[in-house]
Amino acid sequence: MTRLLVRDLAQLVTHAGTAAPLRGDALGDIEVVEYAYVLCDDGRIEATGRMRDLGSLDGDVEEVDGRGLAAIPGLVDCHTHACFAGDRVDEFALRAGGATYEELHAAGGGILSTVHATRAATEAELEERMGEHRDWMARAGTTTFEAKSGYGLDHDTELAQLRVIRAAGGVPTWLGAHAVPPEFPDSDAYLDFALAEVLPEVVGLAEAADVFVENGAFDVSHARRYLTACLDAGLALRLHGDQFTEQGAVPLAIELGARSVDHLEATGDEGVRALAGSDVTAVLLPASALFLGRRMPPGRTLVDAGAAVAIATDFNPGSAFCESLPLVCSLAATQLQLSPAEALGACTVNAAHVLGRADRKGRLAPGYDADLVLLDTPDWRYLAYHLGHDHVLTVIWGRAALP
Repeated sequence: MTRLLVRDLAQLVTHAGTAAPLRGDALGDIEVVEYAYVLCDDGRIEATGRMRDLGSLDGDVEEVDGRGLAAIPGLVDCHTHACFAGDRVDEFALRAGGATYEELHAAGGGILSTVHATRAATEAELEERMGEHRDWMARAGTTTFEAKSGYGLDHDTELAQLRVIRAAGGVPTWLGAHAVPPEFPDSDAYLDFALAEVLPEVVGLAEAADVFVENGAFDVSHARRYLTACLDAGLALRLHGDQFTEQGAVPLAIELGARSVDHLEATGDEGVRALAGSDVTAVLLPASALFLGRRMPPGRTLVDAGAAVAIATDFNPGSAFCESLPLVCSLAATQLQLSPAEALGACTVNAAHVLGRADRKGRLAPGYDADLVLLDTPDWRYLAYHLGHDHVLTVIWGRAALP
């Protein structure tokens, strides 16, 4: 089988070592190798190093010219809602005129608006939209992505979403507790249905379960009931928490051993300390905070306290219509006060850890998947530095290259 050699790279950039998640100083501990190469075989990285150390290669080798380019690991988006139908551009315009997210949600907009559109779509239509969204993410350098259901909130659409996400190459998460759909009188009645009728068929389709803990969504007691049932069924646990108010999502995530708690715009000092002393990763979504005009999550404080921190897009039609992790890296640097190296680690190694893939995703090192991004830039830090610019020239994704 033909091997792939990316040669004469101006820079090869990756985080040192093999540990995950990265905390504290390790989050910014990167290796920059100049005049470098990456050799791939059968979808895995065989070797990396300086060109001067590359010996002769036997057999067929396909070569990619890396002169003037910087290679970084394929980016990992560990929190998206990328499987949906319709849009919320009307809602966006209303919010630009002063309506709040909470007001739109109470008026029947928000999540339930996308639920209506997604329920009305066929599975084939969802496949088409998901493929389009996956390609948007890939062109921005994302080679591994998670996507959630939660825009069906019924039996058939939730399962269809999970099938579509898996078929598109994503990591599926069952967000069965995203909101209470209008056909149910309250949270208890909806969870009775979801856990009895949907959860048994989710097993085998989804890798994790997620819940939105917030006023107007699910409180801690409902979230504990939902997550405990999902854990007993073999699913990993995720939580949306502290987006608008602190409702106890952080202690619940720690209590149940969740992989992550995501958002954290409203998290105070006690929550920061608790996360720093736990194994739960804090997934920060600065594009969502920017889109909604909310306070940014305490990124610098979390890193300095020793918490495991990841960043993601929160790509969705209502509160973060953004598929670009490079843009999120810019926001992490300018709004969360992370360094470019810390931002890169947060959307490679630590994001891969959240998805249970840190042993093969998120680094450019022998044995890892051959997922790498070639940047058309004199310095890899332009990824975060050049706000909104597309420096992604080529994405190498296993054996395939996406120009």
